[in-house]
Amino acid sequence: MKIRLNGEEYETEGPVTVEALLRQLDIHPERVAVELNLKIIRKVDYSSTLINDGDSVEVVSFVGGGRMRDL
Repeated sequence: MKIRLNGEEYETEGPVTVEALLRQLDIHPERVAVELNLKIIRKVDYSSTLINDGDSVEVVSFVGGGRMRDL
């Protein structure tokens, strides 16, 4: 099946759960947020939420760092 993953066409066997897709991509679920068709998916729902042909998926990772300004 074909999906849109972070704006790019991506092909995978499907349908597939969010959890399985992250595993395929070697992404740790606890380090990302996932949006499926403009809806944020809760981490507890990754294993039960299916991604189907034509769906749009955005995977956003969190990056730490930076420095607090002195006030």
